[in-house]
Amino acid sequence: MALASDRTEEGPSVYASSSASPQAADVVVANPSGPPKPRIPLLRRVLPFVVAVALLGFVASRLDYAAFVAALAKLDYVSFLGFSAAWCVGLLAADALGNYSAYRLTMPGVKWGDFFLYRGASYVPGVLNYHLGQGYLTYLMSKLQGIPLARMAGATLISYATWMGCLLGCMAIALPFSTLPKFYVPLILGAGAAYLVVIALKPRALQRFTFLAPLFEAGIRGHAISLVARVPHLCVLVLGTWVSFFFFHVNIPAGTALVYLPIMLVLTTLPISPQGFGTRDAISALFFASYAAGDSEAERLGEVAACTTSWGITTTIFAAILGVICGRIVQKRLDALKQ
Repeated sequence: MALASDRTEEGPSVYASSSASPQAADVVVANPSGPPKPRIPLLRRVLPFVVAVALLGFVASRLDYAAFVAALAKLDYVSFLGFSAAWCVGLLAADALGNYSAYRLTMPGVKWGDFFLYRGASYVPGVLNYHLGQGYLTYLMSKLQGIPLARMAGATLISYATWMGCLLGCMAIALPFSTLPKFYVPLILGAGAAYLVVIALKPRALQRFTFLAPLFEAGIRGHAISLVARVPHLCVLVLGTWVSFFFFHVNIPAGTALVYLPIMLVLTTLPISPQGFGTRDAISALFFASYAAGDSEAERLGEVAACTTSWGITTTIFAAILGVICGRIVQKRLDALKQ
């Protein structure tokens, strides 16, 4: 891993200063061949699908298929698809805002509109896994802006720190009101406090690493701003997931949703299955089956599974469509630079 004690090793960046001229802000430094797709080991690509199939198989073994089909038959597809499409656009906007607030600490002149496109382009690899999409975004931004990959990875770490801080903070608030073990709360709060202490102390031994330098440059204030900017992203995620259950008459009370949905979002974000398939279904069956309208447990599980499966498939498709559209616009910008 590269080491650096200062920022003199950075390549040219269009976002080196917020005071750059508009003409300069439109110029992008890029690899003539465009950003290549990251290479992922075969086992790492296959394992998430194996986990998803195993979890989906476990859920499927317990549900009533007649209730599953009946829930799909009663669905208002026009409203559901319209809501899913609008939610995906809103999620991208909120996601771009959260990432923008983190990356602009390294690129002060970055524009939210451009970042909307860059983040959208990362949704294609993100279909497989959220973290793969985030990694692709890091590589893409590094190539487009001419900033060393290690330093751009530091900006991504800020994004991760604030996003996980937002999720885990909500989880720490929710756990005392749930039936889950409470000992996780001091562990989460302790880890967060320890991280902030390190950021505040700014140890020289850690600042020497290029990929860690942006964390200390952001400081407590930068982390706090990025954390606040992440709240809309979390709100859109929670609200959209909650509303999706009502299309299938799984009427989860608002209080229950506020307690358990953040926990579910933390677990589905883990890189163990593509787009949370299997993970989301198993957790939803555990937390929300009792709010379905079926007479038996198997029927209620069938209705919940109809919701999580439909929501997962439709949002994945719309996210992929957004990714392709944004990706083509980004590629046109890259092609224009070659001329």
